[in-house]
Amino acid sequence: MTKNLLVELGLEEMPAYVVKPSIKQLRQKMGQFLETNRLSFEKIEMFSTPRRLAIRVVNLADQQSDYSEDFKGPAKKIALDADGHFTKAAQGFVRGKGLTTDAIEFREVKGEEYVYVTKNEAGKPAKEVLGGLIDVLQSLTFPVNMHWANHTFEYIRPVHTLVVLLDDEAIDLNFLDIKSGRISRGHRFLGQETQIASAASYETDLRAEFVIADAKEREDMIIEQIREIEKTYNVSVEIDEALLSEVLNLVEYPTAFMGSFDEKYLELPEEVLVTSMKTHQRYFVVRDQTGKLLPNFISVRNGNEQFIENVIKGNEKVLLARLEDGEFFWREDQRLQIADLVEKLKLVTFHEKIGSLYEHMMRTKQIAAYLAEQADLTDQEKAEIERAASIYKFDLLTGMVGEFDELQGIMGEKYATLAGESQAVATAIREHYLPISSDGQLPDSKVGAILAVADKLDTLLSFFSVGLIPSGSNDPYALRRATQGIVRILDKFGWEIPLDRLVANLYQFDFDSLTYQNQADVLAFIRGRVEKMIDKSVPKDIREAVLDSSTHIVRLEVEAAAALAEKADEDHFKASIESLSRVFNLAEKSNHNEMVDTSIFENEYEQELFDAVEELHFTEDMTDNVDRLFVLSPIIDAFFDNTMVMVDDEAVKKNRLNLLARLAQKANTIAAFNEIRTK
Repeated sequence: MTKNLLVELGLEEMPAYVVKPSIKQLRQKMGQFLETNRLSFEKIEMFSTPRRLAIRVVNLADQQSDYSEDFKGPAKKIALDADGHFTKAAQGFVRGKGLTTDAIEFREVKGEEYVYVTKNEAGKPAKEVLGGLIDVLQSLTFPVNMHWANHTFEYIRPVHTLVVLLDDEAIDLNFLDIKSGRISRGHRFLGQETQIASAASYETDLRAEFVIADAKEREDMIIEQIREIEKTYNVSVEIDEALLSEVLNLVEYPTAFMGSFDEKYLELPEEVLVTSMKTHQRYFVVRDQTGKLLPNFISVRNGNEQFIENVIKGNEKVLLARLEDGEFFWREDQRLQIADLVEKLKLVTFHEKIGSLYEHMMRTKQIAAYLAEQADLTDQEKAEIERAASIYKFDLLTGMVGEFDELQGIMGEKYATLAGESQAVATAIREHYLPISSDGQLPDSKVGAILAVADKLDTLLSFFSVGLIPSGSNDPYALRRATQGIVRILDKFGWEIPLDRLVANLYQFDFDSLTYQNQADVLAFIRGRVEKMIDKSVPKDIREAVLDSSTHIVRLEVEAAAALAEKADEDHFKASIESLSRVFNLAEKSNHNEMVDTSIFENEYEQELFDAVEELHFTEDMTDNVDRLFVLSPIIDAFFDNTMVMVDDEAVKKNRLNLLARLAQKANTIAAFNEIRTK
């Protein structure tokens, strides 16, 4: 016999971004709890709103499954003393399993007898087990917490209600002084407290109190309502997924509506309008059928259509204030001079341990010039980089960016264009912030890409130099994102600049404002970001072997890892790796810099390996390079089968080690093959 279990946690309004991950976490932990406690079920359904997290376990078994498990203990000779009595070892073993020595039996394993006990446990009724649900609720973790009343226990928000129903039976539990039952809260101002009749009636009971508990149903309602507005007014609405997710978790009963603003504000840069609507007010942007921005917006009310006209007017009034601010700063900022703003950056602190924004810019300027040379840019592009690097942070001191910090770089591009800067310089000012997330959009222009890499490199090296190094999940200055941006940009533009050489050269720069420190830590940190670019399906040992190669070019490392992972399924892979591993291990005993003397070869296998190594040349195709290397496996094996490397004759030994070192040096441009496991 099965029943449905409903668990609802009623809280104060949670931040929108917390709701979705929290309900997923509750579902996962509930599933683990039930499986651990041997309670079978069909599925777990999720329900969530800003004021509740709920799950329904469908077809939950009314009783635990019976438990039976064999445990192997010490050998018989250890379990029994000379008189045939059980030793302390045997007694301790069974006691640890909650049994007595009466349960012991001896079983033969590979010719020797061992103690065995079988632990049997009859399944308990589900109701007895469900008391452990409180532990599940207590185990939930959140990005922010608070405590309230007299509780020392912290939670995302104060808990008001707890519903626990097994079909229509209320289960008596206690969580933070809240006794469970069947009372749930309806919509904050449209509904009231209600009794949930049974686990199956949950959605229906709440709907009567203007709460749509199913997040997918609320989302469909929002989309359907927006599409209806589109049809009615012949407009096109951008349903941004991130915005939709946020709005969804701000409302319990959604009603979409369209508001408007004065057309004069369309003279502002579109980015200002969109930021005001989407970011600050959580409005959806409205366009005509050609994509032109219209003086309208769509918002979603947490409620029904009652008094909707007043709601529209209120939202229009709030948006008007934001647009007036934008209009004011747009007008005032155009009176400013870029040169004056750059000069003022000398007084703006980048970080108290690092110095001013101006000093950061000057270091970036020098790094950008070096990168431009390495990337073989034209003289015009180099000039554009020099100009962009000299001014690119100026917009941080404009009123618009001060009010709308999301527009940094974007407004810099617009103000630079208005001031007569070239389009390349203006674009670079915007693009230097990219990417704004680990997998976000990258710069499209070479000038912007070089400036972005240079800015991020100085940020990385500066913070590491003063000891502000990320640890664990702690990364307050987003250095992981910045470094991921560096390697992704280099990869996108095909700038095959070895990262080890790049960093080493940057550490030779002489700045008045800062001396770079902690070079080894920086290289290790960058290495970690390159590893992130390698496909997760690639085994860890292959990833590490590639990253320990002598090639520190992002594209080649990524391709080498992919090529080796693909070859790992082939029959000859194991043999090839083992041959090369032997080469690498012996090569470590060589000087690596000495020539091979063919005149003292003692057999044909030495000559054959030497000729093969001399003829081994790699291309830019890593798959082809791996093939060329693996072809040598029979030649390497023949050499080892017929040649003793570590002989008494010092000259012969050294010569053979040098031969192997020559091969290892070439192979190491792909990977450190002795780090790849074959067992």
